[in-house]
Amino acid sequence: MLLVIDAGNTNITLGVFSGTQLVAIWRLLTKRDKSGEEYGADLRALFREDSIDPKQIEGIAICSVVPPLDEALKCVAEIEFELTPLFVDHTTDTGLKILYDSPSELGADRIVDSAAAVAKYGAPCIVVDCGTATTFNAVNAAHEYLGGVIAPGIMISAEALFSRAAKLPRVEIKRPDKVIATSTIGAMQSGLYYGYAGLIDGVLSQMITELGSNPHVIATGGLAPLIVDGSKFIDEVDRTLTLDGLRLIYERNKNLAAD
Repeated sequence: MLLVIDAGNTNITLGVFSGTQLVAIWRLLTKRDKSGEEYGADLRALFREDSIDPKQIEGIAICSVVPPLDEALKCVAEIEFELTPLFVDHTTDTGLKILYDSPSELGADRIVDSAAAVAKYGAPCIVVDCGTATTFNAVNAAHEYLGGVIAPGIMISAEALFSRAAKLPRVEIKRPDKVIATSTIGAMQSGLYYGYAGLIDGVLSQMITELGSNPHVIATGGLAPLIVDGSKFIDEVDRTLTLDGLRLIYERNKNLAAD
């Protein structure tokens, strides 16, 4: 079995694969000051709940965009599983040629998402990851990672409205029945949803034009299912894209090491 860990700014998503089958998926809140021992206790509890034997874990692959967590996650791998984890970064063999000006600046999640999208859906492709930030990643037909876009996520926008405007409340983020709202809450929901959908489609329109081809557009991240109906360009929602990418990259590097 393979344990994969996607450490993001808001949540840590974990999955266990048996072969190609994802047999368990869990989420923990990201807490940067939490120790490896504390995260280890969380994992032991999750494994017990799903009746998975930790001794069956034969490998661990991690992508992290939270550097303060890296040492804690490394400790979890070494202490709880007695394994050395694969931390994916720009130096990892993913099958992509990275054309970013400074590849070391590229987030591991963006690399993993792009590699997974190419493997699962083909190239050219664009991946939209709707998380704390909204990222857009472009891969051409030659499997070259070209770059992309980073924009504030919808939750950041919602929190900014609440914290910076004294009379505006926190609201549930959902698609309103109509754009022209007749209440403050409805107006905020309309602005957040349709503003976010407009941002996504505006960026995608320009990216598709620059790619000069007909890319497959995949959305992932916790908010992807919410926004897909408001987009003209998104072809697929794949909520496990990052976890699948970690598995594919781990297997690729394991096979390369065996050759």
